[in-house]
Amino acid sequence: MSFVGLDKVAKLFQIVRANGGVMRSLRKLYMQDELKIGTLIGSDKYGNKYFENNEYFYGRNRWVEYNPKHNLEYDGSMVPAEWFGWLHYKTDSPPTVKPPVQYKWISDHTDNKSGTPDQYVPFTTTPPKIQSWVPPKKSGSSN
Repeated sequence: MSFVGLDKVAKLFQIVRANGGVMRSLRKLYMQDELKIGTLIGSDKYGNKYFENNEYFYGRNRWVEYNPKHNLEYDGSMVPAEWFGWLHYKTDSPPTVKPPVQYKWISDHTDNKSGTPDQYVPFTTTPPKIQSWVPPKKSGSSN
């Protein structure tokens, strides 16, 4: 079966079935540029889901599926620190197994707003280096 390549076709059907059918698989492929199957390790309080499948290459076997409410407006800063450490192999145990130490002085996670309309852009107080030319006005008018 593997000589002909039918095992690859069977794996494709398994992935499509695990992702909820053809339409949901196409939507996920559009949103995330890849289709994967894996074990749900956990989710954070923001609705992101974290998966692992050790059949994939190291470095590609852990991934996050962002909360669907973000649609295509998601980025890596939406992952909290405890899950970031697990995704990037700083620890082998996810926060669901070994929760991080909580201190009173640690603030809650916020995502990076750089490049978005929500970002604060201060008013510039420096004068421009180039002044625009203003044509001179005629001193007298002859009509």
